[in-house]
Amino acid sequence: MAHRGFDLIGWLSAPRHSGTPGMFALGPAARTPQEQRDEEGTGVPSWQLLLRAALNLVVAWEVFYYLGSLVNVEIRGFVVPKVGDGGGLTFTTWLVDLLEIALLIKIFGRMGRWPLVWRRFGRPLVRRAVEATEKKAVIPAQADGRPQTVDPWWAFRAVAEPGGLALLEQETAAGRVSDVDHQRLNRALECVRDYPDRLAALLAAVRDHGSAACAHPSGARDLPGRGAGNDLLLRQIRLGAAEDVPKNPPAYRGVDLALDPTLLGTSLLAVGPSGTGKTARLARPVAETLCLQALAGTAVAVVVGAADADLGPDSWYDVVVAPGDPRGRYGLDLYGGARRPDEGAARLADALLPEELAPRATLARQALQQVVGPFAAAYGRPPGLRELCLLLRGDADAWTGLREELRASGRLTDHQYDLAQRERMHGQIDDPGGLLADRLGLLDRPVFAGCFNAAPSGAEHGTDQQNSVQQNSVQQGSVPHSTVPRGADRPPSADAGLPLFAMHALDHPLRVRIALPEHAHPEAARILARLAVGQFLHAAGTRQDRSLFAGLVVDDASAVIDAHSVRDLQRLRGAHSGAVLLLRTLSDLPESLRAPLFGAVGGRMAFPGLAPWDGTLFAETWGTVWVDERDVTRAPDISGGIIKRTWRAIRTVLAGERAHTESVTTRRVERRRWSPSELAQVLPGGHAVLSLTAVDGTPVPPLLVDLRS
Repeated sequence: MAHRGFDLIGWLSAPRHSGTPGMFALGPAARTPQEQRDEEGTGVPSWQLLLRAALNLVVAWEVFYYLGSLVNVEIRGFVVPKVGDGGGLTFTTWLVDLLEIALLIKIFGRMGRWPLVWRRFGRPLVRRAVEATEKKAVIPAQADGRPQTVDPWWAFRAVAEPGGLALLEQETAAGRVSDVDHQRLNRALECVRDYPDRLAALLAAVRDHGSAACAHPSGARDLPGRGAGNDLLLRQIRLGAAEDVPKNPPAYRGVDLALDPTLLGTSLLAVGPSGTGKTARLARPVAETLCLQALAGTAVAVVVGAADADLGPDSWYDVVVAPGDPRGRYGLDLYGGARRPDEGAARLADALLPEELAPRATLARQALQQVVGPFAAAYGRPPGLRELCLLLRGDADAWTGLREELRASGRLTDHQYDLAQRERMHGQIDDPGGLLADRLGLLDRPVFAGCFNAAPSGAEHGTDQQNSVQQNSVQQGSVPHSTVPRGADRPPSADAGLPLFAMHALDHPLRVRIALPEHAHPEAARILARLAVGQFLHAAGTRQDRSLFAGLVVDDASAVIDAHSVRDLQRLRGAHSGAVLLLRTLSDLPESLRAPLFGAVGGRMAFPGLAPWDGTLFAETWGTVWVDERDVTRAPDISGGIIKRTWRAIRTVLAGERAHTESVTTRRVERRRWSPSELAQVLPGGHAVLSLTAVDGTPVPPLLVDLRS
């Protein structure tokens, strides 16, 4: 459905300020350096500033009045006898008055801080008045009645034939073109600009279908129930407003904070207990903006979380992998569509073994590779779930069949060593095959039937899935270089199982939701989470086409963090990819992984209720800052003579306390930006402390953010 009533021209014409990472371009602008110095240097309340300015203005006026009278008398006595009472006297009087005014402004303006009053109060009032005037001003119209403002289709107008944009302009004027449509069509033009044949097909589709041309393969042109904090022009999602508190640097106080691919590209780790808003105020908005960007053809989104997690409705996604849900229409390829069997086997081995069994990971990888490689050579496809379990347990019939198939294909000699090594390990104490088979048995359950079995042939559901690109997508009205796994438009076959999603399809603008059965099958959910995240990290880091931003959102990352994922996270920065990982507490991770994980991500977010031992790592990562510390010493006032002491005695009786003198000492000291106790006890509900890093290394200091605003 087209988005009705959207003011596309107004959206494009809205003033935006960019250049500072982390700031929402449509929100309040950052403070200027002069405003920062004013706020840092004075600390004077507004009422005191205005009162002081007014008093100095009154005194300056009185001085000018009386001083001017005396000067005018002297001028008349000096000028009139020489030049007479005429123009010379008037000119001299004006000149002397101007000199007096300039001198008084310089003296009393400095004491009254008039320049600061103008910057704090006068300039914002003038700016608001000018903006109000501009909004009320009538924009002149062209001959055809369209306003003379931003042209949303200037890029198409340079290459389109006369009349080729008539339908698109009519839909724009009627409000039937959304921001997603605008960004999608311009993205399509960028992709085909250098290909004359595809450019002609694109222009023909725009001429015939208008804003519906080059639609996403799903047919969706917007997300139902989307929030208002998305700005697709700069690909930003608004998270909240930085509080106007001393903890926040002056440049960021009061501004709106947002995430975009340049910040998500360094990945983000959020830690906080359940109920603090990690999912609703971070994971869901990021998933929403990634899905919108996927509809616009600029991103691919993979969202991993429990089936009941609030990560958006299923209608937001093209592929919903929901093992154990009878309504599920997709399964998950255990090998991720890897082109080489050893790669898929390595990812599967890492997912099957939990972190406490990591010392056996090398033998587990080797055992799986010794099975998957020969099987793929013999049958032309990776083994199915049940076949893999039988081979790992050393089933005689399975091994005999594998040998016969290899001999028939002439590949037995190539894999003779792997087969001999695997057979030699069967029954040994240190054989990981039995453990791997037991772990795979958690997925080989009737409730998961058809969710993980490999298809009979790799041509439909296996490694060739990512090759099903609609090269003629412009003619069909879809995004160039886009695909949805085959089988989306037909019911799954009972004998073939569900169509499997392969993670190596990350070079297409897909929206993928992996719903984990955490409540009914918690250990199976942990395996699937590790498998999906491991496959994503590997596929995103090794893909050749990196024009799309690959975004991963993990609602509960406690099961997916291991030494391999930490290393792979560091590679995402240079691969136009990023991940958002949510944790309830760092205690869910081995201590050896906590510091490397903080070093692997560029964004860190602490939610209220954080444990003090978790806050220690945040405090150490955010470091220290120089601050001005004031020491105030109070002592009873015993100065003065009899009159002053008598007055102090009367005031003591009336006020109920003795008069004191204060001695203030200011010194510059180094303090932590946020201490562990502040993170654990001071953060209010609905807030979080957020620090970010852009892909180019530009940092955003830790800021207290109101996520409810």
